Amino acid sequence: MLDRRQVLAGLGTIAAAGLLPKALWAAGKISLDRTSVLVVIDVQNCFLPGGSLAVKDGDKVVPVINALAKKFPDVVMTQDWHTPGHVSFASTHSGKKPFETIDLKYGKQVLWPDHCVQGTDGAGLSKDLAIPQAELILRKGYNKDTDSYSAFNEADGRSTGLASYLKARKLQRVFLAGLATDFCVAWSALDARKAGFDTYVIEDGCRGIDTGGSLAKAWADMAKAGVKRIQSSDLAG
Repeated sequence: MLDRRQVLAGLGTIAAAGLLPKALWAAGKISLDRTSVLVVIDVQNCFLPGGSLAVKDGDKVVPVINALAKKFPDVVMTQDWHTPGHVSFASTHSGKKPFETIDLKYGKQVLWPDHCVQGTDGAGLSKDLAIPQAELILRKGYNKDTDSYSAFNEADGRSTGLASYLKARKLQRVFLAGLATDFCVAWSALDARKAGFDTYVIEDGCRGIDTGGSLAKAWADMAKAGVKRIQSSDLAG
């Protein structure tokens, strides 16, 4: 009687010979359908190498996202869009430095270097993104006194309208990629789950800032909320 290792070895041999049915060999892959949407988070010049809030290897997500976008029937993109003197900027608060925290009416706020200021080159989407079919670019964080990491809700809980837009179009499965994993991607994923969406974060399509253990905490919070952590290779097609 064959044991499990022999069966698996046999399957590998058959697959190599091209004899295994495609459906069987693709088992475990995630199939995309008309309820699936790719949400590309903040792939902007300020977060890329040379930017004012550069995420290490942030540019590495661009080719991954370009390839992913070709697989999805629907794509939405987001864009940080801050006013000059935004409440999230360290420069707005006398004596404060980037990455310190302050208390605001809606809770703890990390202070950042000035970034993604409306109308500046830094706020622009990466010129290397190739997603002409994206049907919506949602701008967030444009209220001077309120930050907005999440694509779904501002930091004080006000809706951006994205959840309603997706539900009106009967999009139920949200796949997230972009910058940065531990802030805007994670907050978007958590809010997507709260809004009732089946939610996936495509790890190799993201990069994190990881300040004070923020990356590990973000993954733990997402796992607890039921967000699925996947790789781009997990998607069929």
